[in-house]
Amino acid sequence: MQKTLDSDVRLAYANNMKTINELIPGQGGIIDHVGGEGEFRDRLLDMGLTPGTRIFLRKAAPLGDPLQLSLRGYELTIRKADAARISISPLPEDAKDA
Repeated sequence: MQKTLDSDVRLAYANNMKTINELIPGQGGIIDHVGGEGEFRDRLLDMGLTPGTRIFLRKAAPLGDPLQLSLRGYELTIRKADAARISISPLPEDAKDA
């Protein structure tokens, strides 16, 4: 059975935004939108994954899941499926070297 893309993922593709799971280690971005509903979305927001937050992908497990992120001065590990619901925009050019 093939799964359909939820509305958050369709919105990200329509606006040409990346999601966290599309990053490669060393890349980063600024969170634009956190998808999901209810308790799931609240859990992501409670972990600091809020719009306007700068994130960097530090590393990915050998099979690509989970992902280790750096944000707000701490490291956070999340599942790739959860990362796919978080849309990001590129970092400004002057912030890439920071």
